Amino acid sequence: MKKNLQMCTMLLGAVLMCGPAFAISQQSDSGAKQDMKNAGHETKAAAKDAAHGTKQGTKKAYHKTKHATKKAYHKTKSTVKGAAEGAKEGAKEPQ
Repeated sequence: MKKNLQMCTMLLGAVLMCGPAFAISQQSDSGAKQDMKNAGHETKAAAKDAAHGTKQGTKKAYHKTKHATKKAYHKTKSTVKGAAEGAKEGAKEPQ
């Protein structure tokens, strides 16, 4: 009798320990088709993130280039204007 009770207790303990593991494995097994769908959605999201980063980088580069070009234009314009005025003064007053 004691041996029978011990065997039932061990069996019950094993079922209680392994039962949740079997239940979890059956619920999370979504199949190959769902795995492919999930992979497709993740790939789409990754592509969108990469494209967004590229777009932002391109916009930033465009605006920085535009700003630097305008800055160089204005600096060159004032330098040339100063040099031209200096040349005119030098031509008026011969040494």
